[in-house]
Amino acid sequence: MDNVKNVPEVNEDELFEFVEQDVNSSEKIIAPRYSYWKSVFRVFFRKKSNIVLIILFALILLVSFIVPLFCKYDPVENVANAKTYSLSPIEAWNFFGFSPKWLLGTGALGNSIFYGIIASARTSLLLAIICAAINMTVGIIMGAVWGYSKTLDPVLLFIYNVVANVPYILLITVLVYIIGSGFGSFVFALTVTGWLGIAYFFRTQVMVIRDREYSLASRCLGTPVPRIITKNILPFLTSVIVTFLATELPSYISMEVFLSYIGAGLSAKVPSLGRMIQSAQGVFLTRPWEFWPPVFVAAAITIILYVLGQNLADASDPRTHM
Repeated sequence: MDNVKNVPEVNEDELFEFVEQDVNSSEKIIAPRYSYWKSVFRVFFRKKSNIVLIILFALILLVSFIVPLFCKYDPVENVANAKTYSLSPIEAWNFFGFSPKWLLGTGALGNSIFYGIIASARTSLLLAIICAAINMTVGIIMGAVWGYSKTLDPVLLFIYNVVANVPYILLITVLVYIIGSGFGSFVFALTVTGWLGIAYFFRTQVMVIRDREYSLASRCLGTPVPRIITKNILPFLTSVIVTFLATELPSYISMEVFLSYIGAGLSAKVPSLGRMIQSAQGVFLTRPWEFWPPVFVAAAITIILYVLGQNLADASDPRTHM
């Protein structure tokens, strides 16, 4: 009893503390901040091979776009001197003196093969970037509208069925012969119908997503169609878009090389890897320095773009972020 009497009295106000209710604070979720693209690049750069390929591609870009600004390529600069025709690298150095310009020897008209490859690689990269930007932009937008709008679906489907039955190579060749073989004309030939196949592909993807619960809820709430497409549909197709782009970029380079090789591509005035390969196809055994360097550069650019694109597509897949 004495111990009980000695216990000090405690005020009830000191045991409890009233906390004010804050609606905004109660809605906060304690979780680390998540950035989709930060996660994508973290997964992408986890592969050391991607870093090596990026360095190689950056080197190709720098050489292709910077060197021609200071070292102009003239395919007929030595055409009046027959002694300069088809010189090997050692013979070219002995004739002209040591210079990076003659690193790969000379062509059939005394032109610098090294400068020609640099100028041709610049043409191929520009062509691929411009065509991919036009076709992917138009194709994705039209594919999203096409897949969401039931009014436009039969019209665009009819146009697609007509155009798709015409071989793409034949269509491009006819257009090049009609409008000319300049750089701008070739870009037009590759893009005038090139976006249609991309739009049809994304049409099927959009049709799968458009009737999901969140899209139906947005439609019932009166959300405008452009906002539903840009906020509800296209974000779910990010990995698909990157995957498709991975195949589109190198395909334009391959297309240019092939068409120029068969004589239906760019004009002779425009430096082209395909035309360099075509002009040296008959001497690939006797004068390999004219044939194999442009073949190697065209293959290297195509492979690097394809591998980087595929690895970026894999990294953009949300399932790899788990």
